[in-house]
Amino acid sequence: MSDATLQPTALLDSDHPAVVAFAARHGGHGADDRERAVALYYAVRDGFRYDPYRIDLSPAGMRASTVLAAGFGWCVPKATLLAAACRAIGIPARVGFADVRNHLSTARMREVMQTDVFYWHGYAVLLLDGAWRKATPAFNRELCERFDLLPLEFDGRGDSLYHPYDRQGHRHMEYLADRGAFDDVPLVRMTEDLARLYPRWAPRHAEVASADFAGDVEGERGR
Repeated sequence: MSDATLQPTALLDSDHPAVVAFAARHGGHGADDRERAVALYYAVRDGFRYDPYRIDLSPAGMRASTVLAAGFGWCVPKATLLAAACRAIGIPARVGFADVRNHLSTARMREVMQTDVFYWHGYAVLLLDGAWRKATPAFNRELCERFDLLPLEFDGRGDSLYHPYDRQGHRHMEYLADRGAFDDVPLVRMTEDLARLYPRWAPRHAEVASADFAGDVEGERGR
């Protein structure tokens, strides 16, 4: 462990007053670090709507404090918020990334992305009881119900990664490559990769951002 896993960074702004207050409110009452981290996990998972349509890759858009202000985020900012909140109460934390194949998406996302591979999928990595644990707070419970997924749980004793199947036994997500864990979000490298891998996203960003992700999910599940 390095001191960097406890310090604020440009995007894991764990010293921001809103992040400090959020961490104290939701993670300040557990008996130990594990209980505090678990409480923060659920506060981030269900307190902020997952929305992959409204992606802002600017430094301001990717900060942990921005998720608090917006009330929503996609997988990377939500993981950033969890990691920053943990740092704010003294739990060492990093952000981790992987490439995944997501079999549950929307027609709008598939048309723009031209693939079912989600590059730079993000999660938090927390030091608990002497071991680094992966925690993925992306999909809120309400969205899981719409997707017919089991909500992803976290007990602080093992990794919390996406289930491979949904409630009906259909393939949900496959992990393809591990990109490792970082003390801060490697934003330059990430944005360069995403621009290259999803060339249609930037030209159609305004169209996608103005759409309703949850509504698209609901519509497709109802067919």
